[in-house]
Formats: sequence, structure tokens, C-alpha cells
Amino acid sequence: MIKKISSNKKTFKDVTFKDGFNVILSERDEKATDRDSRNGLGKSTLIDIIHFCLGSRSLGSLSSEALKDWSFMMELHLNKKDYVVKRNIAKNNYVELTGDFSNWPIKPEKNNLTDSFTMPINDWTKILGLLYFNLPIGDEEKYRPTYRSLISYLIRRGIEAFNEPFKYFAEQKVWDIQVNNAYLLGLNWSYVIEFQKLKDRENTLRSLKAAAEAGLLSGFVGTLGELEAEKVRLEEEYAALNGQIKTFKVHPEYYHLQEDANTLTENIHSLTNRLTINQQILDKYHDNLMDEKDVSLENVEKIYKEAGVVFSDNVLKKINEVTDFHRKIIENRKSYLETEIDRLGREIEKDKEEIESTSNNRAQIFTILTTHGAFEEYSQIQNVLLTVKQTLEEVKNRIENYRKFQEYRSEINIQKEELLQKMNRDYKERVEEIDSVRSQFNKNSNFLYSEPGIFSIEISQYGYSFNVEIKRAASQGIGHMKIFSYDLTIAQNLVKKIYPSNISLIHDSTVFDGVDERQIAKALELAYQESSSKNFQYICLLNSDTVPHKDFSKNFGDLFSKSIRETFTDATPEGGLLGIRF
Repeated sequence: MIKKISSNKKTFKDVTFKDGFNVILSERDEKATDRDSRNGLGKSTLIDIIHFCLGSRSLGSLSSEALKDWSFMMELHLNKKDYVVKRNIAKNNYVELTGDFSNWPIKPEKNNLTDSFTMPINDWTKILGLLYFNLPIGDEEKYRPTYRSLISYLIRRGIEAFNEPFKYFAEQKVWDIQVNNAYLLGLNWSYVIEFQKLKDRENTLRSLKAAAEAGLLSGFVGTLGELEAEKVRLEEEYAALNGQIKTFKVHPEYYHLQEDANTLTENIHSLTNRLTINQQILDKYHDNLMDEKDVSLENVEKIYKEAGVVFSDNVLKKINEVTDFHRKIIENRKSYLETEIDRLGREIEKDKEEIESTSNNRAQIFTILTTHGAFEEYSQIQNVLLTVKQTLEEVKNRIENYRKFQEYRSEINIQKEELLQKMNRDYKERVEEIDSVRSQFNKNSNFLYSEPGIFSIEISQYGYSFNVEIKRAASQGIGHMKIFSYDLTIAQNLVKKIYPSNISLIHDSTVFDGVDERQIAKALELAYQESSSKNFQYICLLNSDTVPHKDFSKNFGDLFSKSIRETFTDATPEGGLLGIRF
């Protein structure tokens, strides 16, 4: 229970609360101009201060530079003990505390200079979770309910908090909605955590599969049949390359031998060309030697006699001299040809022998080159082999991951079904308690509209599904009354589990926006009856001109007036909560 809100500034208007029903009014003075507004009088600021003292990290309306040196104090009554918490706007990472901390599992530290006790905000919210809602300290499990989430249903803050009964801000996660409402309604919220963990695993699988299909990951690509076929192909290629590596012989002088072979080939070509030319010359010489004609004197005489010419002795002598000269020339030519033929024959034989020898040497080199390879070639084959091996291992890994993926997905489905069965069994065991919550909501809505609403709780594949309905709920006003009825149901349910005096249900005037005055009157009377009879605290913050005095039942008008704890006015700058305008 909140007992008092105060500040270190004298202008601040202290607000004192009592157990049961409490009212804070904002009143516009008749002399106020159109430029004055109750929006700045302090209703929302008061809620921000309460959240600030209860460990909120958001300053809300307190973020103004004009408030940076302000501190706010809250007097609390929790678990039958009184505490005072103080928090400064500028130094908001810790709180100062007064009270009995002997039973706290986390103790505040004493400041010897100021003789005060301080505690970091994180520890303070853990202590509040324990004191308010019996939340265990030290349980850091993901998706568990937290104090700050739970208290945000009892003290709704901002317009977004009044859009839906089961949410206190627009972008609230589904699991957060489920786990907090399950806790507040007395359901087994641990199942929500388990469902969310399974959902996370499913999301991880979907993300991995999507990333693989987009080519961002290896290990999850292709169908199983395609992967198996690729594996067989790679295994065959790897075996062939591995066999080639095993029989590969590296020759250290491979490239030198290759150069020698090229040189020998050039030499063979040169020798062959020379041998061919010499052979052609030799053949020509042989032909010339065979074509030499007889030019003796007798032949000359015979030719001329046949022509009827007779030579004198003198002429015959000269012809004889000529033929002798010619004979000598022929003899010299034959001698030359025979000498050249002999020389060319010997050169040709020598070239043939050299060609044969060179060819044999080249053949030996070719034998080495065909049975050996260069080191670079060997390295290249090794690199290809390594690449194929890596690809093969990757494909095997993909096949294994694909099978694990299928098994993992099946396992999740099995676990989800088992959890769903456990959740249904647990739900049946709690059906009396759940029916009691439903009945309470029906009574609340029936009080407001003379007919019961519908509060449904269903179990889906990912946890609990909640819904409330009030007939004719087409207007914003009736929608807000859903929230009122639900919040009141939460408070009514919590008094059975924790100290009733711990509970403070606070409604800003937003919850009554658009609501018919008759329903506002009934809602306020219902809040008064329930908070008084069940010993929890209810605080409402209203604009004075929206108070439906004429619709109050007999005697409630006086009870309402007696429950007004503070009235803010715009008659003077000091009339608001802070006592200043900025």
C-alpha cells in the first residue's frame, strides 16, 4: 500500500493515501482562461512519480530540465512493515531506503557519510518483486514474470496502457502478455516459458533454413536426395584424384629435362634437314657420273665419214689434241664426282648415326617425362584433391545437418504436444480457481451493465489465449470498462495469494474516457465496495467535472467526498502537484 508521496521541494503538494478507496481530483477554476488546462495539474505526473519510486527506468513527465535536482519520497506498507524510498531525478541509478531490512535477501548498503542506506535500482526491483508478488530472487530464467511488468497492470501508465486489458503497452510481446497475465490470474505461468523456448527453437530452425536458402549458410542447402547424389559423385572424384596422387612421381629436374628434350628435337630436325640435302646432292652426283659420254678421235672420224667428210692428217692431229684435252677434263670431273660421292656418303652415314643417337637420348628423356611430373603439377593435383575433400565433407555435413534438422523439428513437435497435454491436465486441475476468476469478472461487468461479460481463457499451441467481452462493447467507453473490470478482477484474485495491504490498484482518468456517467458512477461504487471489503487499496485520479455526483447511489456521494485525498487546481501556479509551472 502507498501511504504518502512527498518531495524535497517545498512547492510540492504532499499526497497522503489510506487503505481502501482513494480519490485525487483535478479542478479547473472558474476564473481560469482557455489557455489553462488540467492536463498539467499533476495526475499523470503523480503516476510517473509512483512508478519512478517503484524502480521504473523511464522518467516520463519527470524528464524536464526544471526537475533535475528534485527528489521524491514514497512511504510504503508492505508485508505489514513500513518503508520509505527516496529517489533523485539526476542520480536515479539507486534509491535511498529506510525501514526494516533484516529479512531481505539483498541488503542495502549503509552510507557512513549520510547515515543512509542505498540500493541499486536492479536490486530494488528484485526486492519489490519479492515483497509485492513473492517473486523469488536469484531466478534469472528467461521469460519469467518481473516486478516491473506485473505492477504495470495494477498501475497503468499512459494512453497505450488503456487500449487492451491484457497489454500495458502497444508493442508488448505475446510471451510477456501470457506470462504476466497467467501469473496474475493464478495460472501455471511456467508452461508459457516452456512454450516460448520451443517457439524460439522453431524460429531458430526457420531462420537457419531461410539463411541457407538465401546462400548465407552452408550445411542446410538442397534436398536429401540431391545431397546424397552429390556425395556419391564427389567420392568417385576424390578416389580418382587420390589414386593419381599415390602413383605420381616427382622429378626434381623435370623442367630441365623438358628443355633438353626440346633441344634434342631441334638437333634432330637440323640433322635430318642436312642429311636430306646431302642425299639429294649425292643422287645428283651419281646421275652426272653415269651421263659422261665418250669423245675419242675414232668416234669423231666415224661421225664425219658418215657425213662424207675426210680429214687430212694435219686436221686429224689437231682434233686428236682436242679430244685428249677433253678426255682429261672428263677424267678430272669423274675423279671429283667420285671424291664428292665418297665424302657425302660418309657424312650421310655420320648424320644417320647422330640422328639415331640423339633420338635414343630424346626417347629416354620422354620416358622419364611420361612417368614423372613436376612438383608444381603434383601440388596442383593435391590442391584439387583437398578442395574436393573439403566439398565432400561439407556435403556430408549438410546431409547430417539435414537429418538433424528433421529430427530436431520432430522432437520440437513431440515436446510441444507433450507440453500441451501437461498444460491441459494442469488447467483441469485448476478449473475451480479459473472459474472463480471468470465468475469474479462476470460479477464486475454485470454490476456495470446489468448483464455479465465473458472472460475466456483458452490453451493454444503456444500457451494461453485470453479474451474479455462485454455485450454492446462497440464504443470506446465500454472498451475501457473491460479494462476496469479486468484490473479489478486481478486485484480481487491477488488478495487471495498475497497480503491484501500490498495491493494498490491505480486508475488514471483515461479509464473513464468516453464512458457513460452512469457506468462511471457504478464503477467507482464497485471499486469502493471491493477495495473496502477485501482490504486492498484503490486510487483513482479524476477530473472534477467528470464526477457523476447525480448518478451516485444514496450515501455514496458522502463516501466519495470523504475519500478525496487531494485536489489540484489551476486557480494559482501553486495549485498543481509540483507547485510550479514550466
